[in-house]
Amino acid sequence: MRIGLDAKRAFFNSRGLGNYSRGLITSLSKYYPEEDFLLYSPENKKPIAFERGENCTLHHPTHFPWTSFPALWRSYGCVSDLKKEGVELYHGLSHELPIGIEKTDIKTVVTMHDVIFLKHPEWFPLFDRYMFKKKYVDSCKRADVVVAISELTKNDIVETIGVDASKIKVVSQGCNAVFQNVCSSEEKEAVRQRYGLPTDFLITVCAIEERKNHKCIIKALTQMKNDIHYVIVGRESKFKQELVNYANELGVANRVLFLHDIPTTTLPALLQMAKAFVFPSFYEGFGIPIIESQTSSLPTIISRASCFSEVGREGSLYADPNNSEEWATVIDNLLEHEALQHELIAKGKENIKRFSDSQIADDMMSVYKLARQL
Repeated sequence: MRIGLDAKRAFFNSRGLGNYSRGLITSLSKYYPEEDFLLYSPENKKPIAFERGENCTLHHPTHFPWTSFPALWRSYGCVSDLKKEGVELYHGLSHELPIGIEKTDIKTVVTMHDVIFLKHPEWFPLFDRYMFKKKYVDSCKRADVVVAISELTKNDIVETIGVDASKIKVVSQGCNAVFQNVCSSEEKEAVRQRYGLPTDFLITVCAIEERKNHKCIIKALTQMKNDIHYVIVGRESKFKQELVNYANELGVANRVLFLHDIPTTTLPALLQMAKAFVFPSFYEGFGIPIIESQTSSLPTIISRASCFSEVGREGSLYADPNNSEEWATVIDNLLEHEALQHELIAKGKENIKRFSDSQIADDMMSVYKLARQL
């Protein structure tokens, strides 16, 4: 089968959507070498490097006007290229399908990571909400099959967009293989020295924005018996200053450390040095940091909300994202009981077997075969 994949974010997004795209492309090309994967990216300047098989070929706009307007090529112009290159199925890996593809014989799949902009519009600027609704809702309706990355996201799509549940298939996302690396004591100590890390710390790895709820942990620091530090890893944002001010107001600024622009290859060492991973987010479509933490053999505490119990299962502890005192109690209890830490690590290791690269590749290929039959 000749399968076209929207690879823009695989090559130019270093966050969650990019990780999803890179991981899926790597897995599909590895476990299905007999298939042809055509990767469509509007740009070709300083792309992010990642592993992919020889059965993957890159495709960019090659003639005017699309070479001058690559974003429009991704949204409109690539359809003629898909037809010309014999693509049988096209997968929009991040919420979008090109306009007009529904008028061709090409079958379509679109992955919806979440519809948080519809569930909680207060977290998004007006223009973003308008564009997301225009592009994402339309793509869901035009696709032959919609892939949701969790049961929660599937239910949200049914509720907010009105897509028939039978059209939606749940395929979870995987975790970058780098998190399976076990770092040596020397490697971890080098990272500790490089970033000035304290001996004992909690860690959160995610975007620094309001809905991630970092304030809950910062406040919990004032309510804990343990004087542990809190390390926040994520791309710098305007919201960071609000967190800095909040930590200063509570008198715990000396226990909160921000790390930015951390290479993915360094994250395993950071996680393996931490005492626990805390993820107090209010809402996610999946929550990839949960399985990154469990893969890194790190005790994990996550919100009792959203899809988190679906992802973390018994390999995590849970606390109310609106109750910092409960977080303080759960964290203190974990830090005081080594047996509980080992139990969580073991259950986390068992849980992540559900998210293996081979399983996800098999599940996605089943979706492609279903779409071909429609």
